[in-house]
Amino acid sequence: MQHVQDDRSLGELFAELSNETSRLVRQEVALAKKELSEKVSHAGKDVGFIVAGALIAYAGFVVFLGFAVIGLYIVTHHWWLSALVVALVVMAAGGFLIMTGKNNLAHEDMTPHRTIESLRQDGEMVKQEAR
Repeated sequence: MQHVQDDRSLGELFAELSNETSRLVRQEVALAKKELSEKVSHAGKDVGFIVAGALIAYAGFVVFLGFAVIGLYIVTHHWWLSALVVALVVMAAGGFLIMTGKNNLAHEDMTPHRTIESLRQDGEMVKQEAR
């Protein structure tokens, strides 16, 4: 095994180490930002389900409620009972959509796994270089 002579001073070596470390940290921060933005973008889809469910439930409540209450009144001859039945059915449908989006969000893993693995590898590399 051949030993290579390095003529750089200790100060120069520490300056290079500092530059390389700061560059590495900047790259890791950029990777973390990218990975988290990808995860947030994906989670936005599930938030969209929640919002769509809420809007559909509200629109259903406003439009269909009046029509259905009148239709049920013809059958039951009780306005209050007709309104209650229709309201419960429409809110259950909206609740289902909201819970679907919420459950999908609960299963979304927001941990930046690639960044963590990269940091672990960087730590190993720094340990190897320090030896």
